[in-house]
Amino acid sequence: MESRNGYFKLDIRDVGVFLLVYPPTGGGKPAEVKDAVAYLEQKGYKGFNLKELNQATLRMDGIQEVYVGEWNGFQENEQMALTVSIDKMLVFCRFYPPSNQGKLLTGEDIQKDLISHQVKVGVQLEEIAKFLKERRYCTNYIFAKGTPPVNGKDAKIEYFFNTSHNLKPKKNEDGSVNYHELNTISHVEKGQLLAKLHKEEPGTPGIDVFGNEISGRQLKTLKLEFGNNITLSEDGTEIYSNVTGHASLVNRKVFVSDVFEVPADVDNTTGNIVYDGNVEIRGNVKSGFSVRAKGDIIIEGVVEGAYLHAGGQIIVKRGIHGMSKGKVEADNNVITKFIENATVISGGFIETESILHSNVSATTDIRVSGRKGFVNGGTIRAGNSVEAQTVGSEMGAVTRIEVGVDPHVKARYGEIQKEMTQIGKELDQMRPILVSFNEKVHRKEPISPDRMQQVQMIAQSFKLKQQQLNAHRAEFKELQGMIRLSQGAKIKVKGNIYPGVSIQISDVGMNIKSVRACSKFVKDQGEVVVRPL
Repeated sequence: MESRNGYFKLDIRDVGVFLLVYPPTGGGKPAEVKDAVAYLEQKGYKGFNLKELNQATLRMDGIQEVYVGEWNGFQENEQMALTVSIDKMLVFCRFYPPSNQGKLLTGEDIQKDLISHQVKVGVQLEEIAKFLKERRYCTNYIFAKGTPPVNGKDAKIEYFFNTSHNLKPKKNEDGSVNYHELNTISHVEKGQLLAKLHKEEPGTPGIDVFGNEISGRQLKTLKLEFGNNITLSEDGTEIYSNVTGHASLVNRKVFVSDVFEVPADVDNTTGNIVYDGNVEIRGNVKSGFSVRAKGDIIIEGVVEGAYLHAGGQIIVKRGIHGMSKGKVEADNNVITKFIENATVISGGFIETESILHSNVSATTDIRVSGRKGFVNGGTIRAGNSVEAQTVGSEMGAVTRIEVGVDPHVKARYGEIQKEMTQIGKELDQMRPILVSFNEKVHRKEPISPDRMQQVQMIAQSFKLKQQQLNAHRAEFKELQGMIRLSQGAKIKVKGNIYPGVSIQISDVGMNIKSVRACSKFVKDQGEVVVRPL
């Protein structure tokens, strides 16, 4: 059976005017009562029973009749209703049949109606012919289509050195990291092409059904940004290295530098170090000193209770002994022999052979590899995964492992909670003062000017605190959603995990109550589950 939507038409008789409601066929949609009401009111018929009309549109057992009033003296011709999409790219036309002796529309009538509505572009003559052939009522036809714009190509920059933050160090046969062949720095030679700018390519504008030009999306423009020791080509599209050294990409800016070398320890003989490129230290970084570099920091010895910050990655070949006050921060990866009594924060991954009583966080992964590969005490946070040989100890050292959300997000989540609690306390202290003042005003008690000024200041502060609290609540809700929606996080323990260890994956947790071996922890259906490796 042919599919047609249900529709309605006016039937003019001697006893009055009736609306005939035809049911759909072949899976079509029934006529809508709101459509019928709008049509009748437009024609001036208001004496119908809405309940009867609604029932008529819902019934499927043949044509229904609804009395709508006395005849107004006019036969109703076939009618076209025109609607334009919000983006002015499509024209929808919907038709209603004529009354008994009303006239049918012609193709010329339809085209004149389109012109009267200022539709100038993309008229679909085939669709008009289709309607004239089949005349489906209460059905949308698309009689005009605009031409969408063709977007151009954004500018892009092609780099000819390794900009990846996820380079992996080589491993020895026993699984430990080979700190002599890390291969994690992008070496460049003098005269080497570093980057090439491919400029944006313009697209083609479109046009809507009214003939208005539509511009494509605004194209992304770029320019080459770079530091010292770099030459720009005459046409401004290529940059070359002036020296042999190391290249790094920091916030879209290319740096090439001769490495700043410290031949021994960072101590009283050197003072604190601040450098725009990479830093190589042949000895140790002594307690109380700091090293800040916009590129990488490579240390042959040990980092003691010192502060390190790198715009690139940090490599400590003999380990980090923080003495409970050392802090190491890298925008990219951290690779070190061990981490003990220190705070380590990585914007990429962390690779080490042991973590002891430390607070360690990485945006992506934390891998505790090697023959021992143990994590014992402290808090370990990673956005994607934590892998280790052993977690905790038989002595039940308190150890917390968290995965599934960017540590920066988790830290902000905790800060917001504390700030909301503090603001709530302050509001609770101010609220009784304002209530008491309003009661005095209501009772028309005398109030001194000083007291009036004081309360006005409290009221202003109360309003600002409420605004802060509302903003915090909105941010808290957003962060909470990010934590709940994080997927694919896991914790892998190749050896034993001991009681005293607590696990947090996204927003669900588990406390380890018995020794487990060769286990993988993931979030599944709202809880932490344990699976064999």
